[in-house]
Amino acid sequence: MHAIHISEYGGPEVMTWTEFPDPVPNDGEVAVRLGVAGVNFMDTGARKMPLPTWSVPTVLGVEGMGIVTALGSGVEDFAVGDRVAWRYHKGSYAERLAIPARSLVRVPDDIDDETAAAILMQGLTANHFTTETYAIQPGDTAVVHSAAGGVGVILTQLIKARGGTVIGLVSREEKIPVAKKAGADHVLVSAGSGFERQVRELTGGEGAQVVYDGGGSATFHSSQLALRRHGVHAYYGVVNGNPPFRPADLPTASCCPIRPSSTTCPLARHWCGGRTSCSSSSGRGR
Repeated sequence: MHAIHISEYGGPEVMTWTEFPDPVPNDGEVAVRLGVAGVNFMDTGARKMPLPTWSVPTVLGVEGMGIVTALGSGVEDFAVGDRVAWRYHKGSYAERLAIPARSLVRVPDDIDDETAAAILMQGLTANHFTTETYAIQPGDTAVVHSAAGGVGVILTQLIKARGGTVIGLVSREEKIPVAKKAGADHVLVSAGSGFERQVRELTGGEGAQVVYDGGGSATFHSSQLALRRHGVHAYYGVVNGNPPFRPADLPTASCCPIRPSSTTCPLARHWCGGRTSCSSSSGRGR
């Protein structure tokens, strides 16, 4: 079988179509023939630079869907021929994989291959953000960075479904219709800092209850200034750079910074400065 492999960091040119032995499932694993691999922004980061859970040499990719071809011992919940999908299995840009059965879900017949490959990581992440990191309630206002992107579009849809108001941020004018179609109430064009003034104007000077910030170090401080008192700053932009941070630099509005982990947030766990939870003044931020 072949896989997209890198042995050094860099641009797309470092990716090579490399031959490997077919994987054999161990106990509790399932062998899968890839149908479609999901492409995530994380994959770009893993290709360009060292990340906490990635190093070279490696095969890129973290999610996809495919067909079960063999079962390791102890696997009872799947059968050869099942259509399955997974999220966060490193090395998913490969023709064949051996994946822990606990990481797989069956794909319903009415879900096409491309949707199944693309939805799990971004969808579960967005669901965790809106139910665990900060549980959106009717009347809440949320700022969504990259509102025309994969996570941003699903975040917007979930926030609206839970009765919230969405202020979406996009980097270019042409992305506005995408964010609007997803349901954003307001869309601001901002590729960096300075959007906090507009957010406060749209919220009557109060600021937002939560900012879902995947923008990286360029947006970090402005996201906190866009929050209301005891607002939650959910920062997941580590692939775009980590800002220098000291608790004394936080705004005086007692904001709560949270860094949901890219590897654990879909499993309803998160990292928050070494703590297990982080509550807002209403008790609904987590």
